[in-house]
Amino acid sequence: MKKLLLLLITVLILSLSACTKPKEDVYVFFTSDVHCGIDENLGFGAVKALVDETKAEGKNVVLVDAGDFLQGGTIGSMSQGQDIIDIMNKMNYDVVTFGNHEFDYGMDRLEELMEQADFQMAACNVRYTGNQRNIFEHVPAYVMKDFNGTKVAFLGILTPDSLTTSTPAFFMEDGRFVYDFYSGNDGNDLAVKVQETVDEARKQGADYVVAISHLGSSAAVAPHDSVSLISKTTGIDAVIDGHSHSIISGDLYPNANGEDVLLASVGTKMQNLGELIIAADGSISCVLISEYDKTDEEIDAAIASVNEKLDQVLAQKIGELDFTLRISDENGIRQVRSRETNLGDFVADAFRDHLQTDVVVFNGGSIRKNIEAGDVTYGDFLNVTPFGNTAASCYATDQQILDVLEFCSRSTESINYFEDGPVGESGAFLQVSGLSYTIDTSIPSGVLTDEDGMYMGIEGERRIRDVMILENGKYVPIDPEKVYTVGGTDYVLFQRGDGNSVFYNNERIIANGALDVDVLIAYFNSLESFEEYREPQGRITIR
Repeated sequence: MKKLLLLLITVLILSLSACTKPKEDVYVFFTSDVHCGIDENLGFGAVKALVDETKAEGKNVVLVDAGDFLQGGTIGSMSQGQDIIDIMNKMNYDVVTFGNHEFDYGMDRLEELMEQADFQMAACNVRYTGNQRNIFEHVPAYVMKDFNGTKVAFLGILTPDSLTTSTPAFFMEDGRFVYDFYSGNDGNDLAVKVQETVDEARKQGADYVVAISHLGSSAAVAPHDSVSLISKTTGIDAVIDGHSHSIISGDLYPNANGEDVLLASVGTKMQNLGELIIAADGSISCVLISEYDKTDEEIDAAIASVNEKLDQVLAQKIGELDFTLRISDENGIRQVRSRETNLGDFVADAFRDHLQTDVVVFNGGSIRKNIEAGDVTYGDFLNVTPFGNTAASCYATDQQILDVLEFCSRSTESINYFEDGPVGESGAFLQVSGLSYTIDTSIPSGVLTDEDGMYMGIEGERRIRDVMILENGKYVPIDPEKVYTVGGTDYVLFQRGDGNSVFYNNERIIANGALDVDVLIAYFNSLESFEEYREPQGRITIR
């Protein structure tokens, strides 16, 4: 029996000029932001059982995903996505679009995985201007499905944030961007491209258009959010959304003609399965399903087999802790993206110890999971840094250090949580070693970025104060006459991760060193006591 969370029975009165009534109900099951959590919460086994049961009842069924399935857990990172694709093939997915984290293993690897996928992929807003190989060359903008005479177009939309929230270097050739996702003109370029695709789908006979969108619905992703897109377009009947990990059971938003469009999102890590129903009377409704009392034994066995392989590696004990190294608080707020944390201190110190640099800057978005008190395993460390970034270092001026702190603190607020969720989160927020600083949140950020979110400069008053460098065990003011050595990962220093291009052209000391997880384990093993990491060490002050 289904347990329905946030049950929505919202009827959309659809214009007869926009679509025709289907002869039979169409059931669109959808997932999003699974992030390798295929056996978490509801889990893939229950999804497969429910979808197959609905098909067995003779109903028109399609299973789709709105992106971010390849990355987010060891089952993805250890196989570079292979195990996830294999299991999604067994799930019989029909249509998926790409999340920003589908790119995390590189373009060549993504192309290999695309070739192995049995399901169709859709992406309408990818533009390639290079002269090598466009891996999206044969990816359609939409996939048309015919349900006994009723045609539904499933339109794939990628977030323009992909350029900065994955690895910018992957989208470049010879130092210039050759992929983009229509990010310009305050969201209007994206809207125009989507509208062109919707119009083409309608011209080809689509009775309904369902957008499978990895845009997100929060203010943090504006103006490329799904709500803004709805307001600037017509002809879309429903938007299945991802990226912001929101749980939306079917809110209505007006399009450019004032007509209601249904928006739904299922959260992350299989918190919910979405069920969008296009009914025979022309209405559209949505429910979110969080529990189901049946499971598919073949899917469960496939997941168990993969986990058994992983366990032999991941269960290797590294040591013990009597306290938790944290990225988040008891409410699950990811403080590492807006505050200093004890795990952030540990990670940054590990890299400074390894690289022997004056300072280290490490983006909080690459620190993904707590290390809980008790036995600490290889898998724990891999979960902390699952992206496979490498250690890197360069020379930098005092001004560049000030600039990078300013850029990466531009979203920080005096509070990090409000009643409806986190405030001021940014994956670019820096955990640091060898320096301390203050963020004055009363000063609006003067950071300038280009249309792709890349750092351009800073104008006006700065919010970063009291920057101190650790020298001979004491913090001293940063010195404008010195050249410093700066460490971190290749992602931040040399790949313009999170739009951080401050150090991109600097003289490099180490360009592509040890793997991040190996750096952390080596440092952990070198310590006789972990007491200094029981609490954050006061390197970052927020006022």
